[in-house]
Amino acid sequence: MEAVLYIDYLLPFLFFIVAFVYSSVGMGGGSSYTAIMVIAGMSTLVIPMVSLSLNLFVTTIGSYNYLRNKHGKLRIILPFLFSAIPFAYVGGALHLPKQVFLWILLASLILVAIRIYFWKDTGFRWQLNHWGKIAISLIAGSIMGLVAGIVGIGGGVYLVPLIIMLNIGTQKEAAAAGVVFVWVVSLSGLVSRLHYNSIDLSEYIPLIVAVVVGGFLGSYMGSFKFNPKTMEKILGLVILVAIALLIKKIVF
Repeated sequence: MEAVLYIDYLLPFLFFIVAFVYSSVGMGGGSSYTAIMVIAGMSTLVIPMVSLSLNLFVTTIGSYNYLRNKHGKLRIILPFLFSAIPFAYVGGALHLPKQVFLWILLASLILVAIRIYFWKDTGFRWQLNHWGKIAISLIAGSIMGLVAGIVGIGGGVYLVPLIIMLNIGTQKEAAAAGVVFVWVVSLSGLVSRLHYNSIDLSEYIPLIVAVVVGGFLGSYMGSFKFNPKTMEKILGLVILVAIALLIKKIVF
């Protein structure tokens, strides 16, 4: 009875909160979905596939809300996607030992927390020429794509501030680029994984419904109402809790 309640009610509730908070700042939530499923004891072979699938659901809605408000700009996102797509496919083809998977996930979450709490938008902008910006975009895209394919983290949390610091887009344009980026790399990583494994998403319908509703509400409020900095602080708290629980899972 407790297991049923956990799967049917507690996990969907947690996933709804994650989808709402992440999508409000142009992200899919893959980092926290993955951490929650690890903590819940799910298989590390299944987790990335579920996480990438949920990313797709959330960012499909988020992409619609941001793009219909004309925040999306192809010139911003294209260089990142050019390198991210093949690397996400490669990452999805890798089958790492469980402990390696967990440590990569933990490192990714810690970097997310550092980005939120210490990498602030202080007004600093890199003074680079056009080709310098393209080079950084390609390098960053390849790294984020690889990690997305391996553990199911879309990379939007890193991409959004990077766009701001490269001075190639506004906050809203960066959020729109982030949600589109997560959608594309999640699709690439998922396609790769489906070549080697199969997944019955009908088993995860409560989670899908939760992230669809949370993603719709969060992206709507993010594109129309919420202050991105306020939502980012809430996101930081979510990440810190996930880090603490994941460390407990790995160590104990």
